[in-house]
Amino acid sequence: MVDSQSSKAESASQPTTLNVEETPPQEPKSTENGFLPSVSPVVNGALEVDAIEINETDSAYAGSYASYNTSLASSIKNYMYENGRRYHSYREGEYVLPNDETEQDRLDFSHHLFKMVLGGKLYAAPISPGIHRVLDVGTGTGIWAIDFADEFPSAEVIGNDLSPIQPGWVPANCHFVVDDVNSDWNYSPEEAFDFIHVRMMGGAITDWGKFLSEIYTHLNPGGWVEIAGLETIPKSDDGTGENAHAFIDWSAKVNKAAASFGKVFDIQAQAQNMINAGFVDVVDRTYKVPVGPWAKDKKAKELGRYHMVHMLDVVEPYTLGLFTRVLGWTKDECEVLMAKVRADIRNPSIHTYVDWHFICGRKPV
Repeated sequence: MVDSQSSKAESASQPTTLNVEETPPQEPKSTENGFLPSVSPVVNGALEVDAIEINETDSAYAGSYASYNTSLASSIKNYMYENGRRYHSYREGEYVLPNDETEQDRLDFSHHLFKMVLGGKLYAAPISPGIHRVLDVGTGTGIWAIDFADEFPSAEVIGNDLSPIQPGWVPANCHFVVDDVNSDWNYSPEEAFDFIHVRMMGGAITDWGKFLSEIYTHLNPGGWVEIAGLETIPKSDDGTGENAHAFIDWSAKVNKAAASFGKVFDIQAQAQNMINAGFVDVVDRTYKVPVGPWAKDKKAKELGRYHMVHMLDVVEPYTLGLFTRVLGWTKDECEVLMAKVRADIRNPSIHTYVDWHFICGRKPV
């Protein structure tokens, strides 16, 4: 539980924004909500049980239940294959990124990048050391949830995802569930969370207003939510970004396809959406992360080197799913564009960066 001094503690622990060549430090942007609008929590009604008496020790019942579980587990892992990549089968088609080993490696590398941006920390929110329940939305490989569970051994950490790709050996206080967060949430009031972590869920959320309302409902008073992610359009302060024609065109098409798919990448809009949902002490910490080792600052240069590798790996998974399913492109057409985009990303004369956002908000006490 976070006390009434949380906003002061939060402002005192503002991280230092990376300085890049000829670019002044960027101050974190903060927005505070002075009132709490009326929010109607979404309450899920319990399913009624048919008036059939069942003896749970009955062998026939137990056998049927075991058979059902086996069938369900099998169907979840009956993955879909497309354009040489593997995709989830639970709620098939609801998420455009693959879940194969190549994508899992990218997600783990992305986790390392997020920690680099935050100076080694796992989160930006000013959470209390005594938190008890934590939810990692769209946990992916589960690496954040596992690391967080190690750092907070007294907290129960739950990670949910459409794909059961998380490892079997995890800390005792960490476990994973297959779930679609765009559906109604099924946690009871007694299962409310102290911290809900959302990372890289752009292109995965159907209705951000409903999603944040669910988060608000399932947080304890004083609990924090953190939404972390990247903007999709590259920027440049020295004008060289205008030469990244393929990179810019690709980014615009990714946004267009995502909007047509009904799941936009507007990470920068979530601060206002948090306020609309009733959260207070809303802060958007924004970092300029170079694409490539072009920055003068030593730390920014090293981060840019890693970020360039990550962006090169990002191009294919975000292109194949969206462009072939939504825009009607062939794989060969995608390959041509991807080659041009990677060339722009590698070009040392093009000095682009991407804004990374860490947006935190607190449910009022």
